Amino acid sequence: MTAHAPARHAFVRELLGRSDYAIIGEIVEPGSRVLDLGCGEGDLLEWLAANKGVDARGVEISSARVQRAIARGVSVYQGDIDQGLADYPSGAFDYVILSQTLQETRRPREVLREMLRVGRRGIVAFPNFGHWRMRLSMLLSGRAPRTKLFPYEWYDSPNIHLLTVRDFEVLAVAEGLKVERRYFLSGHRKVKLLPNLAAEVAVFLVSCES
Repeated sequence: MTAHAPARHAFVRELLGRSDYAIIGEIVEPGSRVLDLGCGEGDLLEWLAANKGVDARGVEISSARVQRAIARGVSVYQGDIDQGLADYPSGAFDYVILSQTLQETRRPREVLREMLRVGRRGIVAFPNFGHWRMRLSMLLSGRAPRTKLFPYEWYDSPNIHLLTVRDFEVLAVAEGLKVERRYFLSGHRKVKLLPNLAAEVAVFLVSCES
């Protein structure tokens, strides 16, 4: 009897209830300098500091979330990343994280440029608007789609620049970004085939072309 063939798609563990956080936790090297843009209450930064020994900093627009992050011992300041990162010098961080925040920014190209000015590498995670459920929802309902990843009515949604896997890859080329690694997730599984159609979330590790 032959041994069972390995699963085609690797299982992805969760970190703090999110599989994209688990991927980010794998990418970030121990002892590195990390800035998380749109860090919320600092959950990921707290974990990275405790488990990877990183120098963790964050930027968050919500004053209430900033206060909760500070209360848990995370260094976070209130700021609007659409206004730039003038408080940080170039190359101040090893990694700048933008996890499921890019689609909420008003000026995504400028945000990407600033993150790669202050960081040697950027980790960008976003929900894929090209996923087949999104396409099917719009086709059948004729309305702005609502799914688990995009649960809002169009008038209440914080997502103002919806993008697909392919959209980001085209933008990366236009901006001269080097894609060092790419991960495509559907639930707890890595997607290998047709990611623009099958992936719910994408995670890219990018840097500036030398």
